[in-house]
Amino acid sequence: METLMNVQTLRDRMTSGAQTVLLDVRWVLGDPHGHRNYREAHIPGAVYVDLETQLCAAPFPGSGRHPLPEPEALQEAARQWGINDGDVVVAYDDNGTLAAARLWWLLRDAGFASVALLDGGLSAWRASGFELESGEEQHCLGSVALGSGAMPVVELLDLSGLQWQGVLLDARAAERFRGEVEPVDPKAGHIPGARSAPTTENLQPDKRFRPAPELAARFAALGADGNAPIAVYCGSGVTAAHEIAALEIAGYPAALYPGSWSQWSSRAELPVATGA
Repeated sequence: METLMNVQTLRDRMTSGAQTVLLDVRWVLGDPHGHRNYREAHIPGAVYVDLETQLCAAPFPGSGRHPLPEPEALQEAARQWGINDGDVVVAYDDNGTLAAARLWWLLRDAGFASVALLDGGLSAWRASGFELESGEEQHCLGSVALGSGAMPVVELLDLSGLQWQGVLLDARAAERFRGEVEPVDPKAGHIPGARSAPTTENLQPDKRFRPAPELAARFAALGADGNAPIAVYCGSGVTAAHEIAALEIAGYPAALYPGSWSQWSSRAELPVATGA
């Protein structure tokens, strides 16, 4: 299935009655009101997904802020969202799909291929003049069977010896990469050898993804042109999934470092680089 679905295609699926599970991942770092925002206005039929409790495991010492959920927990959550085997799932948020991409990546990793991101998210839906609903959606439980390990990952041990032979992209804001600011994690800076590739630069001003040729040119300029393995990290493994989606659109497969900077920076023995 294509990585992206545009709002008109989604609208056509909804009006034709094609089976679609629509998931609202309303989450922004530092904003605890995602569920309230969902209840105020969401795309009709969308089910709310709580990133902190359903798309992450509870953090533990040395894990990073948003560990990946256990496969059994993700499967139970997916059934609560109403997913069955063979369904088409579309995920969105109201922030350029920066959070929805976490759900996209997790389902892909679980072997569920028929999942797409709504390009432009809620803002694109609104801009098209389509209706919104408020309150909670009633839906039936699903019976989907999920696995794990279908998407590539790199772990701390793969990177901490500085033996990584591929390209490592840092998806955080450039000022965090340079070490000028650090709003949440223990230390400022970046993993030595990483290249700054802010996730926001994957998007156009209207929060839709840039066209595939532009994304390919962007990543090729960073050395991520498919000639060497690519891995991506961010603050805690959430927005890095968005970068992986953008790389996929560009035609380049990439691995996720789930612990990301929140894990790396918590280890006193690991080196930290600053500057551009």
